[in-house]
Amino acid sequence: MRSFSARLLLGAYAYPVKPSRFHTAALAAYLIWGFFPIPLRLLTGYASGQILYFRVVLALLLLAAILLLGRRGALQQTWQQYRTAVPTERRRMLGLTALGGMLLTINWLLFIYVVNHVSVQAGSFAYLLCPILTAVLGWALLGERLRPVQGAAIAISLVSCGLLATGNLQTVGMSLLVALSYASYLITQRVLRHYDKLVLLGLQLLLATAVLVPLAGPLGADPVAGFADTRLLLIVGLLSAGFTVLPLFLNLFALGGLSSGTVGILMYLNPLVSFLLAFLYFGESAAANQVIAYGLIVISVLLYNWPAKRQLVTTEALTEAEQATRVA
Repeated sequence: MRSFSARLLLGAYAYPVKPSRFHTAALAAYLIWGFFPIPLRLLTGYASGQILYFRVVLALLLLAAILLLGRRGALQQTWQQYRTAVPTERRRMLGLTALGGMLLTINWLLFIYVVNHVSVQAGSFAYLLCPILTAVLGWALLGERLRPVQGAAIAISLVSCGLLATGNLQTVGMSLLVALSYASYLITQRVLRHYDKLVLLGLQLLLATAVLVPLAGPLGADPVAGFADTRLLLIVGLLSAGFTVLPLFLNLFALGGLSSGTVGILMYLNPLVSFLLAFLYFGESAAANQVIAYGLIVISVLLYNWPAKRQLVTTEALTEAEQATRVA
C-alpha cells in the first residue's frame, strides 16, 4: 500500500494515485528549476543587471518564436478577448500586464543577486515562503478564505522569519523581497487568469525589455559587450531555454492532467532541491537558528497543504494560472 507521505506528494489523502506522464512532466519541471542555481552561479562575475538584461531579451526572442510559429491561435484569441472587452476591462488588462511585467523583472533581478551574492539558501527560502505569502496577499487583497490550519501555518512561517532575522536581518530581508515580488506577481496573474498565460508572459517580457533598454547603464548592463561575450550568451541562453521556457511548457502540460493542488505540492521540490545543492554542492553552512527556521518553514508548508476531510489537496495560493507562470 502506498504510504501517506507518497499519497500526499501525489496530491491525495486517502486514495492512491497512479503516477502518469503528467506527474513526470511536473516532476521534471520542478527538478529543473531546483537546479537553476548551478548555471546561474557560473555567472557570478557578471553584474546582476547584465544577466537580467540578457535573460529577458533571450527569453523574449525564444517565446516570440514559439508564439508566432506554434501558438498563433492563442495570440488571435487573446487579441479577440481584448478587442471585444469593455474599456474598463481593457485598462485593467493592460495595467495588470504592465504591473506583472515590472514585478517579474524585479523578482528576476533580486533572485539573481541573492543566489550569486548572498546565498543559495536565501533564494531557496524565498520560494518555500512564497506560496504562503501569496495566500496572505490573496486573503488581504482578493478576500480569499483561509482554513484555520492554514492560518496556523502562516503564523509558524512568521516565527521562522523572525528566527532568521536574529542571525542576519539583511539576508532574511532579501529573501522576503524575492518572495514578496513573486507573490505579488502571482496575484496579478490570478486576476488575469482568463487570458492565455504564455501570451501574457510574452507581453510582460516585451514591456520589460522596453524598460531595461534605457536603464541598461544604471543596472550595470552593457548590451554591446554582452552580445560579443560568447560565454555569457551561451549560459544565459541555457537559463532562458532550458531553465525558463522548457519547464514552463512541462508545467503547462502537467496542468492538463493534474489538479493545481497536486502540482502545488510537487512545486516544493524546487526549493528543497536548491536547499540540498546549497549544502551538498556549494558547501554552504547553516547556524543553529537557520536550521530551526528551515525546519519550521517545512512544517508550515506541510500544515498549509494538509488535506481537509479526505478531499484532494487544494493549495489556495497556487491556482493553475500561477503554476503555469512559474518562471523563477
